[in-house]
Amino acid sequence: MDLQQEQAGRVPGMHETGQDAVTDAFRLQVAYCEANSAPITARVVSAIGAVLASDASNALLERVRRWQGPPLADALPLRVAGGLHSLHLAGGEPALDAIYQGMGGNDADVVGDVIMRREAEMLPWLDGPPQTNEAGRSSNFIAAMLWLADQGLPTKFECFEIGSSAGINLMMDRNFYDLGGVTTGPEASVMAFKPEWRGPPPPDRDIQIISLEGCDVAPVDLTDPAQALRLKAYIWPEHTIRFDRMDAAVKAAHEKAPRLVKMNAADFIESRLASPQDNGVTRVLMHSIVWQYVPDDQQQRVTMAMEEAGARATAERPLVWISVEANRATHVHELKVRHWPGAPEPQLLGVAHAHGAFVEWLAG
Repeated sequence: MDLQQEQAGRVPGMHETGQDAVTDAFRLQVAYCEANSAPITARVVSAIGAVLASDASNALLERVRRWQGPPLADALPLRVAGGLHSLHLAGGEPALDAIYQGMGGNDADVVGDVIMRREAEMLPWLDGPPQTNEAGRSSNFIAAMLWLADQGLPTKFECFEIGSSAGINLMMDRNFYDLGGVTTGPEASVMAFKPEWRGPPPPDRDIQIISLEGCDVAPVDLTDPAQALRLKAYIWPEHTIRFDRMDAAVKAAHEKAPRLVKMNAADFIESRLASPQDNGVTRVLMHSIVWQYVPDDQQQRVTMAMEEAGARATAERPLVWISVEANRATHVHELKVRHWPGAPEPQLLGVAHAHGAFVEWLAG
């Protein structure tokens, strides 16, 4: 067990259930937020955990305490935190305002009072997983494509994303990127990204994203103000730039909606892998902070479909799997790539901040 694990305590299994798993999920979420520069969100989650450990009781608290699924995989702490943040964004809870503005106070008392009074408004937030679309994560996808081009794969990329939420990363071809001094994307862009770059820059290659399509079991329509506001409630409040990015994404979706279908990950990938692939095009499965929400049976189907398609891949029609997913032991996100033919085993290209603030490039 490394130092971060010792500080955070026991690292529970992703699919553990029961009351102890609920307690562990809240504790681990606090450590995860602290490790990702989100002290206010850490305070909120810690306060919710303290209320759960108290004698306070209502329908929301009892449902959380007796959570029927795996609380870590279900991101249970962030469901409750999202409900509280939505109340803050809507106004009318000055005591919450003090927490979100970073001022002092008895967090557990404040949060407990709000949970008791606003129970009916918060209960629906338990009904579905957080929608955490973040455009900054796309820097990882772009860096991986630059690296793949440097490996000799075709520089035209056909991208399929699972767990796309509102499809913000399906508009990444409209963004400009400065990755350690290597630039790509249109100058007249929807958004521009220049994450803190650690380590050597990625390869400087010309790449072209020729298509982007994604799926989600509950896709979010960015052009619907209510749905866009729900996405904002899941933004960690200390990361203020993300609100500007969300506004830019909403504007871009009004101009041209992303290609997004309502479908589960396994059905989507199986169907897309069965479609023809042109010579000279690299086909990509990509996802970020979503694998934990994909049920085990679908994970197995996606993996099998990719490996079977990979066995048929050629140098003219390669297949790639790019993932940016959390390592719950170290509280960082790992950028990994598999590609066929040639390198079917996962390769760690780098580690990254949860919301795109930095990328530490390890691929050389």
